[in-house]
Amino acid sequence: MSEHCAKINWRRHTESFAYDDYGRSHEWTFDDGTVVAATAAPDFLGAAIGVDPEEAYVASIASCHMLSFLAICARKRIVVDAYHDEAVGVMAKNDQGRLWLSRVELRPRVDFADGPPDRAALEALHHKAHDVCFIANSVATKIVTHID
Repeated sequence: MSEHCAKINWRRHTESFAYDDYGRSHEWTFDDGTVVAATAAPDFLGAAIGVDPEEAYVASIASCHMLSFLAICARKRIVVDAYHDEAVGVMAKNDQGRLWLSRVELRPRVDFADGPPDRAALEALHHKAHDVCFIANSVATKIVTHID
C-alpha cells in the first residue's frame, strides 16, 4: 500500500572505536528533507542533545494514537480544539533477558469545542483509535491509555 523511508547517517569522530569511546550522535533524514538529531539514550552513552530510538518509538505510538483519535472525531463531527499527551515508555527485560519497551502509557488530555463526551463515549473513542492505529497494530508492546 505505501512505503515509509528514513535515512540514518552516522560517522565516527573519535580516534578509538572502543564501546565507551565512540559517539552515538547521528541523523535521521526523512523524505521531505527533515533532519532530526538522534543519539542513544543516556543510559547507553548517548549525547545530551538528540532524540533516542526509545523516545521516538514512544512518540510514534502516541502520535499515531492522536492522529487516529482526531480522524475518528472528525468523521463523527466531534470537534477537538486541542490534544496533549505525556506518553511514557517502560523498558524491561523479556523472558530471554533482553531489553525491550514492554509498555507505553498514553495520557491524552483532549479539549472539545462543545465540552467532553461522557466517560464511556470518550473511552470508546480512544479504544477505536487504538484499534485503527497503524503503529499499535505493528508492535508487541502493551499500550495503555489513561483517561482522567
